[in-house]
Amino acid sequence: MIAIALVGVVLLQRSEGGGLGIGGGGAGGPLMSVRGAANLLTRTTAILAACFVVTSLTLAILAGGSGEGGTILDTPTEADSDQPSLPPLEQPADPLAND
Repeated sequence: MIAIALVGVVLLQRSEGGGLGIGGGGAGGPLMSVRGAANLLTRTTAILAACFVVTSLTLAILAGGSGEGGTILDTPTEADSDQPSLPPLEQPADPLAND
């Protein structure tokens, strides 16, 4: 949710080329001045970015704190222990060998 909000706020900001920047115009005048909107959006972007970094680090620490090394492929499952082992493969006869 933070990432979606961050994308939305970044898209609202006025870029050098104009972008999707909020501004105003028309007969009633702008809701906010362009400078005020830019300051608000800049602060909002910084706060959302900081929240995104904090949540990402927290989730990484929580995921790495299990204390178990290795991967899920290293641990045997119940299905592996119930399966009988296969007999060893026999070597095929050499068709070119002389009897």
